Amino acid sequence: MSDAPSPTPASPLDSLLGVPDGDTAKAWLRARTIQDIECVVPDLAGVARGKMMPTEKFFSGPVMTMPASIFAQTISGEYPENDERFQHNPTDGDLYFHADYSTLTSVPWETDPTAQLIHDAYTRAGDPVETAPRNVLKRILKLYDDRGWEPVIAPELEFYLVKPNTDPDYPLEPPTGRSGRPEVGRQSYSISALNEFDDLIDDIYDLSEKQGLEIDTMIHEEGAAQMEINLRHGAPLALADQVFLFKRTIRESALRHDMYATFMSKPMSGQPGSAMHIHQSIKDRETGANIFSGADGAETPEFLSFIAGHQAYLPYVTCIMAPFVNSYRRFARNSTSPVNVYWGYDNRTVGLRVPYSDPQGRRLENRIPGSDANPYLAIAASLACGYLGMVKGLTPDAPRTGYSSDVIKSLPRGLPEAVGLFEASEDIIEVFGETFVATYRAIKYEEFETFMSVISPWEREYLLLNV
Repeated sequence: MSDAPSPTPASPLDSLLGVPDGDTAKAWLRARTIQDIECVVPDLAGVARGKMMPTEKFFSGPVMTMPASIFAQTISGEYPENDERFQHNPTDGDLYFHADYSTLTSVPWETDPTAQLIHDAYTRAGDPVETAPRNVLKRILKLYDDRGWEPVIAPELEFYLVKPNTDPDYPLEPPTGRSGRPEVGRQSYSISALNEFDDLIDDIYDLSEKQGLEIDTMIHEEGAAQMEINLRHGAPLALADQVFLFKRTIRESALRHDMYATFMSKPMSGQPGSAMHIHQSIKDRETGANIFSGADGAETPEFLSFIAGHQAYLPYVTCIMAPFVNSYRRFARNSTSPVNVYWGYDNRTVGLRVPYSDPQGRRLENRIPGSDANPYLAIAASLACGYLGMVKGLTPDAPRTGYSSDVIKSLPRGLPEAVGLFEASEDIIEVFGETFVATYRAIKYEEFETFMSVISPWEREYLLLNV
């Protein structure tokens, strides 16, 4: 992994267009002869839901509505059954969606001039919908704001390029690059391996630039045709929006070149998993100083408590960092993926790494989240862990100085266990809210039941004639 740039003291990232209101948006759209607007809402899985409408209708029509069920849907399109804690609205009434004009940007892969605009969800009474991922992140950011703190983050996003695969019974394979040969070995940081996909990478940069999305660096990761994009540091909500839009952009770029881009946590056996590492620091709102460093440049108690909060609470939010059954295949002993909540200085074999930096750039890298995680929820969960550590004054254990990838500690190893921990923590329920926790747990249990109804090739291979 490459180090993210120092997350302080720069101002929050204005990565998108920063259009402040509807009138300015109209002028921007008119100047670009935009005909249609994609009104986009990220659901709990990070899938883009919403409506496409003509520009004129968007500004002349009523507030956009969609059924409440979009925030109670599993990844396979099903809905959990009601239980003592989760009660879905039986009439599936409408929610109201208001545009966040700061997210207005183009959709450069469309043939007709098209824009996209992320929306926030509200009830009929005007209250934020507690299960909408953007609102979940805003809820956690409000906790920081109430204490005069401003989180700054920098995500690193890994993904694989694979050959088109239309039959899920067949394993995924690396695509063919410029040389006409697919990758077969590990090519970490290889420029030649990156050059195999120059045309695709050019498209990714071009489409990103047209949307105002800022890439800091791009590298070839360890896996065959596995890439990593590092984003510039900034405000958490803006960066979550960027990751959300980047995923769409990278998928569209890959399709142009007869490939798939996948953010599955573990898409291929024998290859490393894909992560979404999150670098985090906290600024004092009044001074702009990094509260993780004192006036003498030394670590502060807040920094150590921030680390301790991750150690204490990451097991309880693992189902957000690793949201699907496939996610837990990434947590393999003696792999490049973390299998514990130890911490250390510049140690990539622990779940929590403190990169070397100057005092103003002091930060914590959370290496637990997978690339399949919803960016809004993963960032919210990581910041929630750090917040709880600081307000409770927790103390971390000693930093690990040696190889630690062979030590599995604290993290749950499967989705049901992870969800059980999530719903058992009173502190987590308090910061996320009972409604969100009940809804998320119901969806994840339903997804697990759906998975258990499918017989895998492994079972047919080893059980059919042997048991």
